[in-house]
Amino acid sequence: MQITREQLKSCIGNNAYLDHWVAAMNDLLPEYGIDTPQRVASFIAQCAHESMNFVFLRENLSYKAVSLRKTFPKYFPTDELAAQYALKPEKIANKVYANRMGNGDEASGDGWRYCGRGLIQLTGKNNYKAFGESIETPVEQITEYLGTFEGAVQSACWFWETNSLNRWADAGDIKTMTRVINGGYIGLEDRIKHYEHALHVFGG
Repeated sequence: MQITREQLKSCIGNNAYLDHWVAAMNDLLPEYGIDTPQRVASFIAQCAHESMNFVFLRENLSYKAVSLRKTFPKYFPTDELAAQYALKPEKIANKVYANRMGNGDEASGDGWRYCGRGLIQLTGKNNYKAFGESIETPVEQITEYLGTFEGAVQSACWFWETNSLNRWADAGDIKTMTRVINGGYIGLEDRIKHYEHALHVFGG
């Protein structure tokens, strides 16, 4: 099935790059089996929530100290430490993503280099590398590719396929889908709202 400009606009609003997003999705979604009204509606709904309606393609890590303490208590156990990192996204990423997901230590800069990017924010060197291998592209080139329309869509498609999300899309199980993508249920109500509207738009 083909997505039209009018359909996507109805789902995500007045995005300045609608034509680019439509072209990228029509080119890539069928390759990953995202090809029914339910699957397309699920994909667009989840991506719309994750990227604030296809606007933000990189994780927002500009946290104030109080938010750091609340969001990452393990990494910022004291107000003093949180204050040193507050509103410094690169420094925050290098700390909270250090020594996991294939990343090196805080000094390596891997946390920022491999922070969340794309429509469904791909995070960590292991994921960047696995995605790169799936499209025969060196991991060193993936960061830049994720900032393109095609890369942002294809990385989300790869994540979708890798985590068998079509299964939950076919079942209309937005809750399980959200847990797989998010690790929890953050934004579930908004995701459901996006999904129900998109399903109506695509005639599911």
